[in-house]
Amino acid sequence: MEKYLENIFTKQTYSPDQFFLIAGPCVVENENMVMEIAEKVSGICKRLGIPYVFKASYRKANRTSASSFTGIGDETALELINRAGKTFSLPTTTDIHTAAEAALAANYVDVLQIPAFLCRQTDLLLAAAATGKIVNVKKGQFVSGPSMKFAVEKIKQAGNDQVILTERGNSFGYQDLIVDYRNIPWMAAHGVPVVMDCTHSLQQPNQSAGITGGNPELIETIAKAAIATGAHGLFIETHPNPAVAKSDGANMLPLHLLEPLLEKLVRLKKAI
Repeated sequence: MEKYLENIFTKQTYSPDQFFLIAGPCVVENENMVMEIAEKVSGICKRLGIPYVFKASYRKANRTSASSFTGIGDETALELINRAGKTFSLPTTTDIHTAAEAALAANYVDVLQIPAFLCRQTDLLLAAAATGKIVNVKKGQFVSGPSMKFAVEKIKQAGNDQVILTERGNSFGYQDLIVDYRNIPWMAAHGVPVVMDCTHSLQQPNQSAGITGGNPELIETIAKAAIATGAHGLFIETHPNPAVAKSDGANMLPLHLLEPLLEKLVRLKKAI
């Protein structure tokens, strides 16, 4: 495990032999939801010895429909993410969409996430690198694992060696994704930790209704395969009631199902 990951988990039970978890709601909806999820997931992870990063988007810039929910206000949402981290002694992450957003978000979180559609945006990668924060780059649906070396090189050449890569599936036709698990060892060969996004990889985009679909019943399958193929971490979006979530409800894991899933994955990791 990379040293910088050890550093952000200093306040938690940490073992490089255990996978780490990035989890939370798709987007900040309100304070109660943020705190509920952070408290519940942090408690589960402490019991199971899983290092945990709280995740929430402060704003959703990439939406299918112009009428879709985008956020409650940038600084309001960022302050809530930061508050959750401080309250439960958790590192935090959120995604950024433009170079100008990097410095703003870096004031509130420990890890900056680059959305999959933007993984080749050089100015965005360089701006994220310049903050000195860990940069988690999601592999684009149109990109191979080996070609993600160029994203890693851009960030490292900017003077920041703290890089994570996240696998989230590849486009399969117009309305589906498929996961090629060869990408996990291929991306690990770039010398960085690799995370499997177990929820976005099950999206069904480009639906005629203007709302992305999903197959959340396969989250466990995706997660098990990721652990078996050497993923260092897992990314799971979760919500107390995905049916009423304001973004990505169709592919999120109901919060009450997270604990039994993680228990299975811990046993699988130990067996491997």
